[in-house]
Amino acid sequence: MTTRTKAARINEREIVLDMLLAVEEGRLSHQVLRDTLTKYQYLPKASRGFLTRLFEGTLEYRYQIDWELNVYCKGKPVAKQKPLIRTLLRMGVYQILYMDQVPDAAACNEAVKLAEKRGFAALKGFVNGVLRRIAREKEALPYPDPIKEKTAYLAWQYSMPEWIAKEWQKRFGEEQAEQMLAAELCERPVTVHANAWKTNTEELKKRLLSESVQVKAGKLLSQALELSGYDYLNALPSFQEGLFQVQDESSMLAVLAAGLPSGHVQILDVCAAPGGKSLLLAGTVGERGQVTARDISIQKVELLHEAARRCGCPNLTVECQDALVFDPAWEGRADLVFADLPCSGLGVMARKRDLKYRIRPEDCKELAVLQRQILSVVRNYVKPGGILLYCTCTISQEENEENVAWMEQEWKDFSLEPLFTAEQLAGAVEEEAVRERLVGEGQKGYLQLCPGVYPTDGFFIAKLRRSFGPKELWSEGALVRRSFDSLNRREAAGWRRKGISNL
Repeated sequence: MTTRTKAARINEREIVLDMLLAVEEGRLSHQVLRDTLTKYQYLPKASRGFLTRLFEGTLEYRYQIDWELNVYCKGKPVAKQKPLIRTLLRMGVYQILYMDQVPDAAACNEAVKLAEKRGFAALKGFVNGVLRRIAREKEALPYPDPIKEKTAYLAWQYSMPEWIAKEWQKRFGEEQAEQMLAAELCERPVTVHANAWKTNTEELKKRLLSESVQVKAGKLLSQALELSGYDYLNALPSFQEGLFQVQDESSMLAVLAAGLPSGHVQILDVCAAPGGKSLLLAGTVGERGQVTARDISIQKVELLHEAARRCGCPNLTVECQDALVFDPAWEGRADLVFADLPCSGLGVMARKRDLKYRIRPEDCKELAVLQRQILSVVRNYVKPGGILLYCTCTISQEENEENVAWMEQEWKDFSLEPLFTAEQLAGAVEEEAVRERLVGEGQKGYLQLCPGVYPTDGFFIAKLRRSFGPKELWSEGALVRRSFDSLNRREAAGWRRKGISNL
């Protein structure tokens, strides 16, 4: 069968239906999308674009869609419907409300056909009736009162669970909270940095343009490039040759905050996958430095190995290691321990669209405990005068500011220091006003990047330096063993099922 014949037989909506059902069953959305696009790589670009938009859009607007469906499905709330039926309804409503190029009749008819094909012929009248009524009334759909129910309205408008909207309003105020909620609905660009072992930013830009990729400067850092207009990233010769690595500007900024010169330095990245930070660190310190990148699972370590092989970094070593298990061979050796730890991921919801439905408020508190357990281990690896850089890709006080306060209180041999100097950011950050803001906000030793406020993912960076004082009893390993023993392994497996970032 030819590729064209196979493509002609594909029902794009049915593929998306199965993708969304896989997410309902617990698979992570970004993994489902990646695997599907790889499987159907032979489809035309327009077809893959339709698949991607319908899948991601239905997930992104699920909260708002479910709110409307609960109004129109009287007596049959979404939560109690058959998974296949509620998924077909969600897909249909997204096409009706957000895909102008799709006729309403086509959205309704295709949903009815799929219901019948999948063994739910008895419910096709219900599916048809709900979708056609929403299509008729889409210009006047109900919604929460924006005055009397401000938080509920913001949650509906930006399709965000109400507890997150409420928390951000309380913490940042209504104006900034709305900026952040709006930013989480915006498509995040693909940003990359040049692999210093093989090229530089200007040469990489020329090469990408020669491959018909649209390239723009990053919004924050001079080393960042935004890519668009390509068909399949992994198929680009420049990618295959290891000339660049994908990484958001927020984590590039974290590497910059380490302030490492090139030279004889030992760096340990304890939760390194997929590898962008490790590769950037390796290029920053050069051939006299050494970076060891670790992660807990064989699958994630293989991702690191693949990135290291592709980019050809001679000073990067990859290892499989649980960050909760103390490694005496590294005690007091590292000039820098980079700890970008498992977190709730509330800063990357625009990239992982199912995260906002998986995470609960209590998860943030429990994850903060896990982070402290890991920190209690990896702090041992920092040499006197060395740096511990603590990062998360979330916007959660329990996981960020409260953990910093805990470290300040418990660790007498570590102290916060400013993240940036003006000299450090000169040439690295283009806009003077942004440089001044980063220097000012980073003076306290940590920084919360909020989407909509900074042009990045949500990200948290804290920098602590270890003093040159005498060793204390904690370094003998007893506290490390207690921290490790207190972790319930089944809980850790549960975090991975939830899709917690970096696990």
